[in-house]
Amino acid sequence: MSNPTYDLMNSIFSRMLPNLKAILSKAEADAEARKIDPQVYLQARLAPDMLPFTRQIQIATDQVKGGMGRLAGVQVPTWEDNEKTFEELRARVDKASAYLKTFKPAQFEGAETRPVELKFPNATFNFTGKDYLLNFVLPNFYFHITTAYAILRHNGVQLGKRDFIGG
Repeated sequence: MSNPTYDLMNSIFSRMLPNLKAILSKAEADAEARKIDPQVYLQARLAPDMLPFTRQIQIATDQVKGGMGRLAGVQVPTWEDNEKTFEELRARVDKASAYLKTFKPAQFEGAETRPVELKFPNATFNFTGKDYLLNFVLPNFYFHITTAYAILRHNGVQLGKRDFIGG
């Protein structure tokens, strides 16, 4: 049985997470080849008030677990944000991919109208499932992957559009 919400999320996340993992590997290889301390990339930012590269990857994977969990109506797991190496970031992407595979389309019945509440220290947001997916999860997922990609390009890592979109 198919479900449009599940199909959309599974399709996007299943395609982009391996691309993200490959980008992480290319960045690590670039740092090694150019004899650059990997922390230069891992802590790099596009602007002083933006989050560093490592945090971009963490938030992108948070969108996978949060989006899938909330729209399936299950408790979202808590993951420590303690990755400090490319290897650890790739493991986090693998963890998000494995979590994605635990879901079945039937879990998303009624997801479009399911209420979703997000509480942050300074604000609370209330969504329908459809609005949460289209106006929060997917834009944030792509924003943080794109920002991570841009940080690496800004630092000279040879990446192209195909690396981002995949083959």
